[in-house]
Amino acid sequence: MNERIDEKHPFYNPDICPVRDVMDHLGGKWPILIVTGLEARTLRFSELKRNIPDVSQRMLTKTLRELERDGLVDRKVTPSVPPRVDYSLTKRGRSLLETLRPIAEWALDNRLDIARSRALFDEAAANRSA
Repeated sequence: MNERIDEKHPFYNPDICPVRDVMDHLGGKWPILIVTGLEARTLRFSELKRNIPDVSQRMLTKTLRELERDGLVDRKVTPSVPPRVDYSLTKRGRSLLETLRPIAEWALDNRLDIARSRALFDEAAANRSA
């Protein structure tokens, strides 16, 4: 990218943009679903997997590790056979929920209009290519 643009607009430069750094970990669908899934109570890995059936075991493990690394999720291992692993939100994770609530409300309020817009767009695109 052009250095002059980076100087004027540091958010375009992934090396120096603090928002991009954080959003890279939160921007996918799995982190948000996991954080909201842990809102009510601590859950075991298998409960999280059951609550989010379309996430693979590998992706759930990877995302939980990233959330733990970022200080949003706490992982507690209880020695047993098999080992019990519980996940809960940290104080930072709970603060993220406060930010997500308005976004979730907006999505619920606008989902039907967005579905209509998508249908109109897809229909117009299909007509253009026909």
